[in-house]
Amino acid sequence: MNWNESSRRSFLKGMGAAGAIAATAAGSKALAVPAAPATGQQAPLSPSAAKQAATRAERMKWWHEARFGMFIHWGLYSVVGQHEWAKEFEGIPIPQYELLAKHFHPKPNAAREWARLAKKAGQKYMVMTTKHHEGFCLWDTKLTDYNAMKQGPGRDLVREFVDAARAEGLRVGFYYSLMDWHHPDGALCKTDEAARKRFVAYTHGLIRELLTNYGKIDVLWYDVDWPLTAEGWESERMNEMVFSLQPEIIVNNRNGLDGDFSTPEQHITASEAGRAWETCMTLNNSWGFNRGDDAWKTPKTIVSNLATCALGGGNYLLNIGPEPDGSIPPETVSVLETVGQWLDTNGKAIYNTERGSISGNDNANFTRRGNTLYVHEHFWPGHTPAAEWLTFFQPEAVISLGGLKAKVLSARLLKTGQSVKFTQDDQSVRFVGLPLIAPDQPATVIEVECDADPVIDHGAARSLWPRYKVGVSS
Repeated sequence: MNWNESSRRSFLKGMGAAGAIAATAAGSKALAVPAAPATGQQAPLSPSAAKQAATRAERMKWWHEARFGMFIHWGLYSVVGQHEWAKEFEGIPIPQYELLAKHFHPKPNAAREWARLAKKAGQKYMVMTTKHHEGFCLWDTKLTDYNAMKQGPGRDLVREFVDAARAEGLRVGFYYSLMDWHHPDGALCKTDEAARKRFVAYTHGLIRELLTNYGKIDVLWYDVDWPLTAEGWESERMNEMVFSLQPEIIVNNRNGLDGDFSTPEQHITASEAGRAWETCMTLNNSWGFNRGDDAWKTPKTIVSNLATCALGGGNYLLNIGPEPDGSIPPETVSVLETVGQWLDTNGKAIYNTERGSISGNDNANFTRRGNTLYVHEHFWPGHTPAAEWLTFFQPEAVISLGGLKAKVLSARLLKTGQSVKFTQDDQSVRFVGLPLIAPDQPATVIEVECDADPVIDHGAARSLWPRYKVGVSS
């Protein structure tokens, strides 16, 4: 993904892939939301960038509403089954790696299974690796024989993906790696101007094919611009071509330009207000199929991450790594189907929600739409012994939010529609008399109607607490 070789290796060695994602499981507390950028004179936009900015709001409307997408990493590395960076991580010589192209035999229309699963999971768009760093093209390109039509598959796998996504009513996205380990100019282009011109022409030509041959495409997802700069890739001209072919497409920021949205990877970090962003994340620790990787995220983690992204105004692009024949690992199916069942009931707490200003909570996530607050309680309180001594926790069970600045008008459980009783004062709002057992899994959502934007600020409320004498009265 979006690192050069040394930084990626250092990250994996220093933290471990699991460490990179652990913070995201703790709920909205883990969301890093930067302050608005400092005001001042901004560099003028180029004519093409200004034109793209003028249409951005309309082009991205569907994307902001969608919130949840499926990423698919699939290629020759799937045959190895040991991570999508096997070529580089294991130092496989190119002549040997090329042999994988003859042994890559996906079953017909495997992408139909992916699309049906995405629909069940509540995902609204799909992004597939048309060409990963290995350089193998999954479509019928005229620019190289290193492609799915002329090698083992004998057919256009991108066409099958596009048809499958459209059949399920899902938006279509193409991932495209600028970095290429296979092409003879893929590294030489850094120091040889003639090689750079050849490789840029090749790259632009491949992208032109992808955006010409398959009808309307909704997302172009660039990756890894090593070893060139935006100037070297001629990225301005690249994007001009993209938008001339697909005026309604949206593009990310990984060809050296800002694009339409930012792409934090394996962590959830919101961009500044007004800047679109999308966290991409693996379901285990690998992007491509890795038969030994059993570090599967739970449905609770996925639902928590999805809510955290939505609270920050971002999207969640969750990856699957199909097996060499295109089959989906059963663990993937189980997790995504569970998430989809939850979204069937709780989708209104995710889709088309808006960025919110809400302090974190170890037991819950939050999302909002207008004056409606959604409390995603993933650790249901149930019984607490403290209720024997504190009327605050009576009648059981109680969910309390400190620092809510708006007045609560009503509350109900999304799962059952049951009205929820509450009391509110200057310090907190308490939802009381709740079931002792969580009504829903992996999180129960309380829909809370407020009289204003439901801002929650624990820190601001701290100084307003009434203070009393030191000690415990008899």
